Amino acid sequence: MTKADNMLSILWMLRSGKRMTAKQLAEELEIHVRTVYRCIDSLCASGVPIVADTGPNGGYHILSRFADSPLIFDHEEQKGLIHASVFAREAGYPHSEALARAMDKLKRYANEKQLAQLERHGGGLSVIYPPIDGKYQSFLQLLEEATGQGRTLEMEYHRGKGEVTPPRLFNPYGIVYWKGNWYAVGHCGYRGELRSFRVDRILRLQETESRFERPAGFSAKDFLLGQLLPGPEGDAELETVRIGGQEQVLNELCRHWLFGHALTERRPEEAVFRLERTMLLTYAPYFLMPYGTALTIESELLVRKLAEAGARISGHYEAMLSNLERRKGDEHE
Repeated sequence: MTKADNMLSILWMLRSGKRMTAKQLAEELEIHVRTVYRCIDSLCASGVPIVADTGPNGGYHILSRFADSPLIFDHEEQKGLIHASVFAREAGYPHSEALARAMDKLKRYANEKQLAQLERHGGGLSVIYPPIDGKYQSFLQLLEEATGQGRTLEMEYHRGKGEVTPPRLFNPYGIVYWKGNWYAVGHCGYRGELRSFRVDRILRLQETESRFERPAGFSAKDFLLGQLLPGPEGDAELETVRIGGQEQVLNELCRHWLFGHALTERRPEEAVFRLERTMLLTYAPYFLMPYGTALTIESELLVRKLAEAGARISGHYEAMLSNLERRKGDEHE
């Protein structure tokens, strides 16, 4: 038998719950006792909690909590794991390679019928998203490890438009995937406060010898959403915006983070939102413009801002078109 077969056989024998010596295992499997020792070492290295007891009634055994856990996944569980690995890989999950190795093990010990099903389900799901750069995936791995170990990092970061900030100490409390981007949330030594940072704007990241304790009950997800989403009603001036359109168009609009959280009333061809006035003056008009004439909007402020934004865009491209026509005319002279 191969080493993998021997390891699996030893694992199943120890799962029975009784203690077995290396000699007993060797005799049962008709292998050399040194082979048993090597297999036990490999099983321990892979995470199996095998305990060796000495004495007259000693031998190897597996901790009960592991022995009682299932080592075989049913069809639905296998399909879920395969699909999760696809999502994780395409989203830039920091330990995608480890997850891929786990899926390889799942396939390795599947029979032909099971393997064919896994391959069909694995090929039946796709995620369209640009792959994350290898450098940023290594940053994500370092951030995740530092989060789990409570290790302070030194970070260089740029805010965009070429503005690079001084190196800072950073205690990562968690990493969050939001709308196609990864964020690191934690305590910033440069500002002396909780901050969130986009991982794709990190220039350099390295470990330090310093340690930290993450605050009990802290949620990186809640903190990030609190920064990105508009505040509660008492913190800002809200306006009611009524938007009409085809049901499919409104469904898409309600899935967007800016509008989805503010939905107060919904009918098949109408949605009512309570939005911050600042959002109507800034982000909302530019987000709604690609919908063109597919929407009807009842909000004088928002419609006025849409008209102003549309006029600016129209003037920009009219000027661009005039320049192109002038250049074309100069070339023919």
